[in-house]
Amino acid sequence: MADLRPFNAADYQAVIDAPFSRIGLGADGDVLVRIDFVLPTVPLQAPQSAILREAAGQVAAYLQDPLFQFDLPYRLQGSLHQRKVWQRIAAIPSGEVIRYADLAQDINSVARAVGGACGANPLPLLIPCHRVVAADGLGGFNARRNGVDWLPVKRWLLKHEGVLRDWFD
Repeated sequence: MADLRPFNAADYQAVIDAPFSRIGLGADGDVLVRIDFVLPTVPLQAPQSAILREAAGQVAAYLQDPLFQFDLPYRLQGSLHQRKVWQRIAAIPSGEVIRYADLAQDINSVARAVGGACGANPLPLLIPCHRVVAADGLGGFNARRNGVDWLPVKRWLLKHEGVLRDWFD
């Protein structure tokens, strides 16, 4: 289940600008543990550690070039099923999408469970759940986590990667 608690600025050690909103970053020591899309009213916060500076730089590079490959140390916490879903999603290249049902079939699961794992993903962009779509359109993409409607974010990311077709709009 997705962590749908309200935004708390203490959850992030950095907040950076993005074309569609702002992005909160969280680290534990030398590993990235959290990326969230947050409201544009959340105050910017400069990254203070090496891992957060590197993460902010790599996010900025991806936002300029959709083919940019992230290379960051990170830690995922989740169930065995969630980690299986996230591993499969991490293998989807920029510019491609997979349907929830097809991903579920690939890992012997069901589409609803795949959607739940996407909603619980603590590292969107690194684990690109925006590349998982419904059979008839975009799909949910975390609904409204942190008060942000993530569907326009998903639309922006897929357009950025050159995937979005008219039937997704």
